[in-house]
Amino acid sequence: MSETTAPVTSVTSTPSGTVVAESATARGRRARLALKGLQVLLALFYVIASALPKLVAHSSAVESFDKIGWGSAGMYTVGLLELAGGIGLLIPALASVAAVSLSALMVGAFITQITVFDGEYAATPLILIVPLALIAWARRGQLPGGGWSRP
Repeated sequence: MSETTAPVTSVTSTPSGTVVAESATARGRRARLALKGLQVLLALFYVIASALPKLVAHSSAVESFDKIGWGSAGMYTVGLLELAGGIGLLIPALASVAAVSLSALMVGAFITQITVFDGEYAATPLILIVPLALIAWARRGQLPGGGWSRP
């Protein structure tokens, strides 16, 4: 019998009984660290750069939402959704759902940029969907209840 060398894997069980395997390789650790860094970076972007101007009624946000026709109610609603999504990216059990929700919000932002603002800055929401999709996929197993179930 020949032996093969495989990366060491640690298997742990969560309180809900879900078995979680974690790679002990340096590459796996770097990937998890990079993903956490990406989540923190996006969370900071959504909370500080995107939600905050809307929630404090910065003149640029007010002008944009008036042009859209949504007024202050729409501005505060979108600001709260972005704030909740940014915070959700930092909570392991909510990261995947937050990333999917923010992606949906970015689809709406893209459509708005195309239809109302003649495509100005339309690439920004599309660019943000890429890392959000990565986070949603990578964190899908951390959903409450052990992840997405298959029929």
